[in-house]
Amino acid sequence: MNFRKIYLLALLVVAQFAHSQEGLPVYSDYLSDNYYLLHPSMAGAANCAKLRLTARQQWLGQKDAPALQTLSFNGALGERSGGGIIVFNDKNGYHSQTGMKLTYAHHIMFSRDNVDLNQLSFGMSAGFIQSNLDETTFYDNNPSFDPLIFGSIQKSTYFNVDIGASYNFLDFYVHGTVKNALASDRKLYTDSEPVNLRRFILNAGYTFGDAEQILWEPSFMFQLVTLTQEKTVDFNIKAYKDLNFGRLWGGLSYRRSLDGAQYVQGNSVADQKLQYITPIIGVNFKNYVFSYTYSHLLGDVKFDAGGFHQITLGLNLFCKPEKYHCNCPAIN
Repeated sequence: MNFRKIYLLALLVVAQFAHSQEGLPVYSDYLSDNYYLLHPSMAGAANCAKLRLTARQQWLGQKDAPALQTLSFNGALGERSGGGIIVFNDKNGYHSQTGMKLTYAHHIMFSRDNVDLNQLSFGMSAGFIQSNLDETTFYDNNPSFDPLIFGSIQKSTYFNVDIGASYNFLDFYVHGTVKNALASDRKLYTDSEPVNLRRFILNAGYTFGDAEQILWEPSFMFQLVTLTQEKTVDFNIKAYKDLNFGRLWGGLSYRRSLDGAQYVQGNSVADQKLQYITPIIGVNFKNYVFSYTYSHLLGDVKFDAGGFHQITLGLNLFCKPEKYHCNCPAIN
């Protein structure tokens, strides 16, 4: 791999992973019945409280490869309110971050009864995040003094909030969230470090069919990082099948960046945008949830032939006795 391809790869990696160091990363785990990770307005929106544990490992076999673990819980607080908590640990080479978010959501029901779904929700998550830069091994291969290297673990803690809204109407849903809504005074890497990487997220989807046969759920997600104007879009399709023991489901997600980088390939100039495809499979057994996702990077320039593996374990608690009369897997 020549220098130009290495440079292009660095740009692509930064586009997807470097900005994940500003709060909880946005991957494909929301497709594992975990929309609350992205949208605070989904706290307590479902008819069950949801406990979810996720573990993501990228580039198996590569030292210091990115890894993420999250633990979340959300549920109803009375008839029209919801609450939740998220704790996470995100590591990417010498960089790492840990954080905790607390959420409050309010739900407005427009239905004529308690089984027809027509619900507008508003939510806000607030929390603290600690970012770390481990410089303890920077002098191992180059002992010469560098005034920019402290040789220790640099830490910075900051506060931020996410705000969002959701609308669930029968088999249709739409979610919108502003993540990192506040400017954060984090000076971990340089004194001129950007104060904020605000991110807008928009989700929408629709279900149709019959779960006793096949229930289909096409959806999309759009992201915009305001400071850098980076844009990505997910196109998703999921299918559900009810069985005697519970529900079997699976899907496919395709993510593509709308921005790219050019590099020299032979005697011509080539262009590549970040894109990967993610198959997902899951099962609901009684109140338990298990899913596995595998993300495969597409394109000519890749860091490694391996992909990104993620496992989600879940438990539904305190479920209401009657479900909504709709094909709405994220709510029922």
